[in-house]
Amino acid sequence: MAFSFSRIAACALLAALFTSATPASAQDTAPIRLIVGAPPGGTTDMVARGMAQYMAPILHRTLVVENRPGAGGNIAADYVAKSKADGNTLLVTFTSFSVNPSLYKHLPFDPIKDFTPISMLATVPSVLVVRKDFPAKTMPEFITQVKANPGKYTAGIGAIGSSLHMAGERMKMMAGLNIRNIPYKGTNPALTDLLGGQVDMMFASSVNVLQHVKSGSLRALGVTSPQPLPEFPGVPPIGKTIPGFESSAWFGLLGPAKLTPSTLSTLNRAAREALQNPTFRKMLEREAAIPVGGSAADLASFIRKDIVRYAELVKYTGAKPE
Repeated sequence: MAFSFSRIAACALLAALFTSATPASAQDTAPIRLIVGAPPGGTTDMVARGMAQYMAPILHRTLVVENRPGAGGNIAADYVAKSKADGNTLLVTFTSFSVNPSLYKHLPFDPIKDFTPISMLATVPSVLVVRKDFPAKTMPEFITQVKANPGKYTAGIGAIGSSLHMAGERMKMMAGLNIRNIPYKGTNPALTDLLGGQVDMMFASSVNVLQHVKSGSLRALGVTSPQPLPEFPGVPPIGKTIPGFESSAWFGLLGPAKLTPSTLSTLNRAAREALQNPTFRKMLEREAAIPVGGSAADLASFIRKDIVRYAELVKYTGAKPE
């Protein structure tokens, strides 16, 4: 009887081990896909590819980037929202995630209920630049000049609803400025017209305008970060002239709703460790990105507040999707 019981117990134990190990093994060998709602080559794509490279050795997994651009990031977000919550399909998203709930009347997903925030990745402040012969050389002079000529000056907008568009609208709302927006299909054509004097100003990533400011082709009046940027010595934060003004693009890592606590903890730890890698940090700094990290709860709180913040701004601007 003892021998018979031992054989039965052993078989039961082996069956249990096989049953529990098979799914875990399959999950551990499957690649983790980072879905990106932007085309290759931009800052969002760079952040995602850096995360894939530096999270992989921490997780002992393969991470691949999959670009699904369109609709301000909504196509990628919808795909992840409807994916299995096994930690194998994640979203690298950006500021439009907070803007879109107000910009679009009907989203195919709920930005709060359908996602599990994992970690903030990075923020990127921008710069207010004007054409080289603009009749103001400082932010106080700029405010005075624009207020004295309502509706006269124009701002190039690379994409409606982008963080750069919203930075300009926030400045106008807080300072009571009347500036006409000129929409473009991308930052580059807007920048080309600014350099040619067809528009008067724009908010732009520091990477896009640094060389033009250094050469004197454009003039930088202020940065959107609370602190000065080392790349732009002598250019003050706009918040010194417009108290409370601050605006930065942000990039975050999210998963589908209902990730298990253990999966969430593992992914958050890996993301934070990746962001501490010195080589990755230097890569981010070349894009003027500031690595952040932080807890899942921090990102969840930030997104909730950011959606409310942009709702007010979108209502003020009357912006509609392109």
